[in-house]
Amino acid sequence: MSQIKLSQRTKIIALFCAFAAGALVMVTAVTMLVGNPAPRVTSTGTAAVGGPFKLVDQTGAPVTEAALKGKPSLIFFGFTHCPDVCPTALFEMSEILTALGPDADKAQVFFVSVDPERDTPETLKSYLSSFAPQIRGLTGSPEAVDVIKKEYRVYSRKVPLTDGDYTMDHTAVVYLMDKSGTFVAPFNSKRPPAEAAAELKRYL
Repeated sequence: MSQIKLSQRTKIIALFCAFAAGALVMVTAVTMLVGNPAPRVTSTGTAAVGGPFKLVDQTGAPVTEAALKGKPSLIFFGFTHCPDVCPTALFEMSEILTALGPDADKAQVFFVSVDPERDTPETLKSYLSSFAPQIRGLTGSPEAVDVIKKEYRVYSRKVPLTDGDYTMDHTAVVYLMDKSGTFVAPFNSKRPPAEAAAELKRYL
């Protein structure tokens, strides 16, 4: 009988020790987590958009990223054979410049061609004559256009048409750059011109 009681007592002590050891492990783990929280992942919040480029405008004058400094800029990538999206965007930005009134010359708009094979400076000059005079068209060699497309994370590709011609699929975003030439955010040009102009004025 005494041996049975001793065996039971031994089991109880062993179970208690196991429980105590488990509790100690849990307390230690919690203490480590509280004392050493997981590292935070931080971000500067600055999008990697924009960079060096070398193109020409509709007059044939060279244009680099330096042209973005001194005035806030709106930049749109498109092509002159675009049937709807591009002329609509250029019309909207022309209306915004008009809404700026006397401050219109303190801002600038760049229309960058993604179709340099057809969009020569002369073609851009004729095409842009229908829009606000502050809009500058930019083009260049296919290699030079590829550089600025990469810097601005722009997608474009040729889409063959049944008549043997082609059109272009492309990113249709208006980029807002501040006076230092730094990307701010995509710009909503589809709201009322006065509202869009009011936002643009904040960067003059």
